[in-house]
Amino acid sequence: MSPENLQLAQTLVERAEAMIPTLKERAPEAAAQGQVHSETVQEMADAGFFRIVQPKRWGGYELDPQVFFDVQMTLAQGDMSVAWILGVIAIHNWQLALFDDRAAQDVWGENDATLISSSYMPVGKVEHVEGGLKLSGRWGFSSGSEHCEWVFLGAIVPPKEGDPAGPPDMRTFLIPRSDYRIEENWDVLGLKATGSNDIVVEGAFVPEYRTHKAGDGFAMQSPGNAVNEAPLFKIPFGQIFVRAVSSGAIGALEGAVNSFIDVAKARVGVNDGKKASGDPDVQFAIAKAQSIVDELKLVLNRNFDRLMEQARGEGEPLSMDERIKMRNDSAAVVQRCIEGVDLMFNSCGGGGIFHSHPVSKYFLDIHAGRAHVANQPGKYARNLGGVQLGEPNGDFFL
Repeated sequence: MSPENLQLAQTLVERAEAMIPTLKERAPEAAAQGQVHSETVQEMADAGFFRIVQPKRWGGYELDPQVFFDVQMTLAQGDMSVAWILGVIAIHNWQLALFDDRAAQDVWGENDATLISSSYMPVGKVEHVEGGLKLSGRWGFSSGSEHCEWVFLGAIVPPKEGDPAGPPDMRTFLIPRSDYRIEENWDVLGLKATGSNDIVVEGAFVPEYRTHKAGDGFAMQSPGNAVNEAPLFKIPFGQIFVRAVSSGAIGALEGAVNSFIDVAKARVGVNDGKKASGDPDVQFAIAKAQSIVDELKLVLNRNFDRLMEQARGEGEPLSMDERIKMRNDSAAVVQRCIEGVDLMFNSCGGGGIFHSHPVSKYFLDIHAGRAHVANQPGKYARNLGGVQLGEPNGDFFL
């Protein structure tokens, strides 16, 4: 990065660090309300976090993804729910750059700070109509949707009558708030403040230019590349999105370590009167969790260094084997973080089961993050191992 961008990156991380105490303070009320506070979202906007991977031509910074994930992991030390909605909302500013430019004009033409939520599950019903497509359906898990004026929704477009059958045409549909409603049903054990409610659409018209083909994102040949030419927009969508829902767990684990250390320094067992600081299990839990944080950050940055290298044309083209390996690296993150936070939780004593214990929220949030379909490590590990043994690749969200 240029010296100017390096300075901006440092400033953004420092702003995120400064928010940690406030996020911790607001977390209980946000969890009870099932929504990140509106003022928190506004503070993130004012700090520039939503602009990190947004195109410059729309007021963004076009910084490398490593900066974005560094900010996300930092915020997760305060509240993983906040980091989660930043991840899945701000990354949409990156994906919108892949759409036909008319879509960006629709969203940002009057206000380039307008936000987009999503639910990519391909459950929508699509009909071909004159001038475009008609979309209906119900989608779950649209995190931070109350703070957004548009939504990305997944659906498979059927072939037109008379057209030959081909591979599934999975697309992302861009829908304005006037064409959908949010139905609240978010009552969960962790990530409570993400407000990941349902989205309902009933026969909304969508022009073709407000859809993005998954195949174009996979091939890194999207309509928006004609105007958004920066290397940032020449990496696979499947690689950057999955990191938006896994990297927050790394920061949450780091926050859990810091809180666990603070508690363990002062804790004395009520049954045996021994200091927790002398407990070998407590000592091991801290060291193990810290090593997991270091390892996961190193792998994340190594992978995006490679992705950006090929995007800039400075290295060999990205191979399919590399993409499969990187996909597995992301899917493994949350399970590794569970390993670390579970060790600490098990060394908290009876106090750890209280909601008031500072480690318990990290424990619940990290476990909740594991439920996301992109964070199921077995599926992607089996694909990686199978490909190495000569079996065909079974994953194309790479």
